[in-house]
Amino acid sequence: MGSTGQKAERGVRIAIDRGGTFTDCVGNPGSGKMEDDVLIKLLSVDPENYDDAPLEGIRRLLSKFEGKEIPRGEPLDTSKIESIRMGTTVATNALLERKGEDIAMVVTRGFKDCLEIGNQSRPNIFDLAIRKPEVLYKKVVEIDERVTLEDYAEDPQRTNTDAASIEKAGTDAELVKGLSGETVRILRRPQEEHIKNQLQEVYDSGLKSIAVCLMHGYTYPNHEALVGKIAGEIGFTHVSLSHELMPMIKIVPRATSACADAYLTPAIRKYIDGFQAGFEGGLGSESVKKEQGAKGARCEFMQSDGGLVDVDIFSGLRAILSGPAGGVVGYALTSYDPETKTPVIGFDMGGTSTDVSRYGNGRYDHVFETTTAGVTIQSPQLDINTVAAGGGSRLFWRNGLFVVGPESAGAHPGPACYRKGGPLTITDANTYLGRLLPDFFPKIFGKAEDEGIDEEASETLFKELTKEINNEIAGSSKEKEMSMDEVAYGFIKIANETMTRPIRSLTEARGHDTSKHRLATFGGAGGQHAVAIAEALGISQILVHRYSSVLSAYGMALADVVDERQEPESKVWSEKDDVRSFLKDKMDELKRKSTATLKDQGFEEGNIHFEEYLNMRYRGTESALMIVKPTEDEASSLYDGDEMAYGKAFIRQHEQEFGFTLPDRDIIVDDVRSRGIGKTFEGLEKTVDQQLKEIKPKDLGKDEKQYDKRSVYFEGGRQDTAIYKLEDLAVGDRIKGPAIIADGTQTIVVTPEATALLINTHIVINIGDSGAMDKKVNTEEVDPIMLSIFAHRFMAIAEQMGRALQKTSVSTNVKERLDYSCALFDANGGLVANAPHLPVHLGSMSTCVKKQAEIWRGKLKKGDVLVSNHPMFGGTHLPDITVITPAFSGDSIVFYVASRAHHADIGGILPGSMPPHSRELFQEGAHIKSEKLVSEGHFNEERIIDLLLNEPAKYPGCSGTRCLADNLNDLKAQIAANQKGINLISTLIEDYGEEVVQFYMHNIQDNAELSVRNLLKDVSKRFEGQDLSAVDFMDDGSPIKLKITIDGEKGEAVFDFNGTGPEVYGNTNAPEAVTYSAIIYCLRCLIKEDIPLNQGCLKPIKVNIPKKCFLSPSGTAAVVGGNVLTSQRVTDVILKAFQACAASQGDTNNLTFGFGGNVQGEDEVKGFGYYETIAGGSGAGLDWDGTNGVHTHMTNTRITDSEVFERRYPVILREFSLRAGSHGAGQHKGGDGVVRDIEFRIPVQVSILSERRVYHPYGLAGGEDAECGLNYWVRKVPKVEGSDTDSQNNGDADKEERYINLGAKNTASMKPGERIIVMTPGGGGWGEPGKASQSKQHEREDPKHGWRGGSVASRQAEAEASA
Repeated sequence: MGSTGQKAERGVRIAIDRGGTFTDCVGNPGSGKMEDDVLIKLLSVDPENYDDAPLEGIRRLLSKFEGKEIPRGEPLDTSKIESIRMGTTVATNALLERKGEDIAMVVTRGFKDCLEIGNQSRPNIFDLAIRKPEVLYKKVVEIDERVTLEDYAEDPQRTNTDAASIEKAGTDAELVKGLSGETVRILRRPQEEHIKNQLQEVYDSGLKSIAVCLMHGYTYPNHEALVGKIAGEIGFTHVSLSHELMPMIKIVPRATSACADAYLTPAIRKYIDGFQAGFEGGLGSESVKKEQGAKGARCEFMQSDGGLVDVDIFSGLRAILSGPAGGVVGYALTSYDPETKTPVIGFDMGGTSTDVSRYGNGRYDHVFETTTAGVTIQSPQLDINTVAAGGGSRLFWRNGLFVVGPESAGAHPGPACYRKGGPLTITDANTYLGRLLPDFFPKIFGKAEDEGIDEEASETLFKELTKEINNEIAGSSKEKEMSMDEVAYGFIKIANETMTRPIRSLTEARGHDTSKHRLATFGGAGGQHAVAIAEALGISQILVHRYSSVLSAYGMALADVVDERQEPESKVWSEKDDVRSFLKDKMDELKRKSTATLKDQGFEEGNIHFEEYLNMRYRGTESALMIVKPTEDEASSLYDGDEMAYGKAFIRQHEQEFGFTLPDRDIIVDDVRSRGIGKTFEGLEKTVDQQLKEIKPKDLGKDEKQYDKRSVYFEGGRQDTAIYKLEDLAVGDRIKGPAIIADGTQTIVVTPEATALLINTHIVINIGDSGAMDKKVNTEEVDPIMLSIFAHRFMAIAEQMGRALQKTSVSTNVKERLDYSCALFDANGGLVANAPHLPVHLGSMSTCVKKQAEIWRGKLKKGDVLVSNHPMFGGTHLPDITVITPAFSGDSIVFYVASRAHHADIGGILPGSMPPHSRELFQEGAHIKSEKLVSEGHFNEERIIDLLLNEPAKYPGCSGTRCLADNLNDLKAQIAANQKGINLISTLIEDYGEEVVQFYMHNIQDNAELSVRNLLKDVSKRFEGQDLSAVDFMDDGSPIKLKITIDGEKGEAVFDFNGTGPEVYGNTNAPEAVTYSAIIYCLRCLIKEDIPLNQGCLKPIKVNIPKKCFLSPSGTAAVVGGNVLTSQRVTDVILKAFQACAASQGDTNNLTFGFGGNVQGEDEVKGFGYYETIAGGSGAGLDWDGTNGVHTHMTNTRITDSEVFERRYPVILREFSLRAGSHGAGQHKGGDGVVRDIEFRIPVQVSILSERRVYHPYGLAGGEDAECGLNYWVRKVPKVEGSDTDSQNNGDADKEERYINLGAKNTASMKPGERIIVMTPGGGGWGEPGKASQSKQHEREDPKHGWRGGSVASRQAEAEASA
């Protein structure tokens, strides 16, 4: 276990990982040699035998090393112990089970609901019963204080106001320089006495732990510090201040982090106190320094960032990934060679989760905003992502497809073979196929807990499932029947496909090629899947550490002690000395503090090393990259010897990760971060590569060293497979597959084309050229396994296009708000797969692609790309620009790919291109019918500039686009995303052949059609064959009328919109494509299961939309509101006809503001445009309550964080909270809308485009309607004589505030100090008020709730919300 860099050196070293099921212990008597290590595995919870598993593990290790049994309950002698290192799931479990400390949150007035609203998106876009994670606090205290930032990032003048620093500014200064270097304006100072009374009340209610997060506390911490001081005086036992935990911008993740810390730290302290009580002499660096009494032992806990920290300063926020972090450290330090620099992908597959991570360049990948158990945390964490539910993933046959997970059998009842009556799982499939060996499984099952796994239980359930599948696919034809082996193996293949998709994303999203990695597998179930996973990723070598089943504990033994420090900054990076020396001084100060802390823990200066980082981004973007200071080697080879070349390193990494740079933009430094590392070992044994160089492999003979033989199923059939016991094998032994290598803790499957070589530290599996993997696929009959695989592959293409677009785009709309969609189409433009980013784009893109395919038939060449946004050509509204690329095979088009993104401005009469009063299409900006954006690889820049900038300005009162650079960058990002799709399709065709790909593309559409037909048959039975009908009204009185006639025999339906109102002289006209999107969305919600979203969904549906009604308007009609407002009302009407749920807010509350433009005849004014959509309440249903403050139905875009909003724009957000009482009452109540109150600091043009300001969101089944929305303009007007208005006039003695109702759609020129208040509608209620609630929301546990989320998890939650 290596020699230590700490002063005291004596005796036993112990490393422990307390997992959910097992606690693993690795002990070394002090020699540091691997052969002297002792491994112990025991149950984490075994109350009949011991109270605490880690303590019991230490007792057993000390008994072994001392050669005598230490009785249970006797305090353990710390003088024999040099160090204890531990990773624990205490924090994770408390978070998962919501069993932390009861806490209160203290926040700035106006933001009490900031965590409930979050970013306003919903986790699963197709779930009508929206479930958002519960907040962690019991109570909220709003403090009457406020600061804001004086300057704003989007200022075309780049104004930079100066002020004195916090230390030098007087107590009455209105302007001060914050910690980040930004100038802060103090609007309202907190009143101490008032805060004291508020906190005393909380304390008296029994809450003793609080979290404090105030607006802009990251840069101006004084107000938070004051609250902390008062809380300490009152006697709160724990106070978490957000600026101390993580001084980074973004109030929502920072407040959540403060809450998580206040919620979890007391639980951890309680656990540690109990643990410490079991020792004589105490634990931690302080106890080691004691002069008198029993000497203590060093004790460190693993943090989420992969570093150890002294027991006395271990906190809840940093503990969330404590256990899995050890595993990453374990494989990183044992599998990576700094000489060869081959990066490693870590694959940790356990019983209840599969975690994936990556290690390259000799340093850990950290992320700073992650989601675990529904809680978004802002804190440095290793980028560990849960990608599947592990061996316990359940198996289903649904709608003609094989489905694996995400539901899990959990630890209890566990898989069917665990003898507790559990369901079929991956573990059962491995058992049935002979890949799991009962002899090597611990005998802990059955009533007496002394039996092995039950192979018969797995077989019985597979027999039943195979019968069900054959009845459906084969009917009476015996030839088409599948064997049980084929069914079980089919599920294994789908499981592997489900896991490889996110692994590929994790590596490729960062610009890395998966095939250039090694796969390090650990965890109980990893060995059974590693070879297949590696093959799918193009990886040729797998490393399985000898300690792979206890690798997390082993990682604790190897890890370093870390001290992380970070401060906010706002400097513009420059190569000039003054900026560099300023940042260097700031870094040196952080390093000085870290050195003092680490020395205090017993480290000598020579063993303290630093990683230095600057968190950097381009101005106007929010995608910051954490840039590490170049090493000496990197500096000399890449940056002319300049070790401070952060700017060049940022540009290089930006190019690698996002595919572009922005040479004309400033680079902003957001944070300065130092990671102090106390080195605790001086290198390990030889690396894998050194061992492989030296080893002389010896191929084992036919029956040599075999423990047993058994029949195991591989691709193509069962084969006699040799079984080896790991302890019987010697270093240098090489085994040819098929084989299984096992010991008491792991089972490694070596496939027929692979070989396994034993080296000192690992089993190295080399994957041969898999001839048996020849992908000859029959296109006569549909193979349900291949159909399921292709469903994954097609969807993966659309998803990876989406990620490429988000990654390479520049605008806030695409990168942060995620207002885009990507899809894959057949040669006729029929939808094949649509990554479900935004429902409103679901069916509508297909109309566009079909139209363009017809127009350009026979005229397109390789390298051509089309662009269109016109409503008559399949567009929805003009800001949504669609980019289409054909995929060729020879000279014929085999596929199309398309991406659609919302551009922040494309010209027209108002900034933001969402004018509330447009009457004609030209007023809404550039309208492009059908153009070549790229001709044979050449980007037609002049033409697109003409279309976006000059053409719109030719119309009266109109400007061209106000942000051309962003438009061009985003269009290039769309082209790149499409190219990504083309490349992936080409790979698929290379793998399987064009005929097979086309065959399954059409069959996947047939599969979706089948699902919709089954739904319609069920609905017909439920309504006993009656026609369904509904009507609702737009605020202008226009009716949307729908009659649905279902043929219950065939499973077909006619959606007839006869009776819908005529085209309107306004902008709520909706192109036909919008109605098709609404129909697909509603059908998918009603099916309640994952089905492929494609053209097949609409095959059983005939849609009748009368021409010239406002759902089928003329080519010149204004349509901007059709996409965002009418689409919501169409959805309401369809769901009302199906009696599915009460109305949601029925609105997206589109708010735009800005200034500038190039109106003809006037000088061009440089300005900005901002666009957001605002959440409301969701409707209640048969067994659920509505949800507060969330986006519903046709949109799911996120809202800009309140602090970022004020940093970027000249605004003060006065309030963003829930609108209490706006829901419809009922047996199940609807959700509340929100209140958003924005004050403008400069003159701007403000526009609101909204609905449900006249007609209420309806209740159903006796439930009451919800409140309508309201839009107020708070004007500063001259005071009228005798006015009794309460003048909240901030010093304007001759002015008064007047509230003016703007109505649903309006625009106004607002002056500094004026405000817009948007109050959004609630959701309707269900069932008569007073009836007992039948809500089953609490029973609907989201199977992904407990998944760890690194960067990809959050990306996927955003982009593939329904996957």
